Amino acid sequence: MPQPRYRRGDVGPVVVEVRTRLAGLGLLAPPQAADPAAEVFDDTLDVAVRFFQQDRGATVDGVVGEKTWRLLEEARWSLGDRVLRYTPGHLMAGDDVFVLQSRLLELGFDPGRADGVFGRETEHALRDFQRNVGLAGDGTAGPGTFAALGRLARTVVGGAPGALREVERIRAAGPRLSGKVVVVDPGHGGRDTGAQGGGLSEADVAADVAARVEGRLTAVGVAAYLTRGRLGPDDEPPSETDRAEVANRLGADLLLSLHADRSASPDACGVAAFYFGSTATGAESVMGRRFADLLRREVVARTDLTDCRSHPKSWDLLRATRMPAVRLELGYLTHPGDAARLADPGFRDTLAEAVLAAVQRLFLPLDDETPTGSLRLPDLASAALR
Repeated sequence: MPQPRYRRGDVGPVVVEVRTRLAGLGLLAPPQAADPAAEVFDDTLDVAVRFFQQDRGATVDGVVGEKTWRLLEEARWSLGDRVLRYTPGHLMAGDDVFVLQSRLLELGFDPGRADGVFGRETEHALRDFQRNVGLAGDGTAGPGTFAALGRLARTVVGGAPGALREVERIRAAGPRLSGKVVVVDPGHGGRDTGAQGGGLSEADVAADVAARVEGRLTAVGVAAYLTRGRLGPDDEPPSETDRAEVANRLGADLLLSLHADRSASPDACGVAAFYFGSTATGAESVMGRRFADLLRREVVARTDLTDCRSHPKSWDLLRATRMPAVRLELGYLTHPGDAARLADPGFRDTLAEAVLAAVQRLFLPLDDETPTGSLRLPDLASAALR
């Protein structure tokens, strides 16, 4: 059942709770007891909610719905406030988990990406840590584990440990695309058509471009998979978590989610890319950011779409994946120029070529000087055979 949503103009005790949570984070003054004004979702609260959403990598809309509530809950925890453990089906999440993961990484243990979610990888890393310091390796973080973490100095030097591991995984995979696994996610689908404009629906555009990307990846030896097939108008599309699970289960090297955008302003236009990150916690997928930049730059170099840059987000799809993942917005269907371009099959082919080039560039050495926009399918196909 959908969670209630609260926005500017709403009144009630839940609004007081939102104020209290944000005050605890230093974003507002604490509400005064029995103050009727505290129950009003006013302009000041709207600004604070939007700041919190921006800081946490959420969609910035000023609406306190399910995802913003979840982030508010996660933000209240500091390491040591509660016992942490792996609970399948109901994973613990919060700022305390992020600090635990970051600390384990600093000490040379591998909980996977520091994303604030206590999953199986975090449990394994915690057990290894506990055994190394003479504690019972039960995978549960309690007072003894917190004390041991506080006593030990950082052992990994030369950069952020999580970033170093992520970069090394890509480097160790080698430059050849043959044998790589890439999951392509056409956004929306079924009863969820996404954005609409110019006679187009986001779901249809994403599905068509995804099929073109899949074909080109397959041609150079990549094992390419789609997160969904063709859905009927009454079919329920997979959730973001379901889509991420497809990529995790396949052990994918990359995930790319394709979308188109919309705006109340007809002037909004251009291509943007999003990767996992949160300013508030410092969490970030370093290779996700690089992949996002490469995708955006290749599209901009090959088209006349406006460059709307790359941005960190903590959306479920980006957070739940265990590999670099990017959501690519291919243009605004509410902008006449963007919509006309996206309606052109030739333009969609160009977008697919740009994606293929970006995938190849991600696996090339960092000092590779191949100009952006210059890699073409015949070159990549030839390289795949060598």
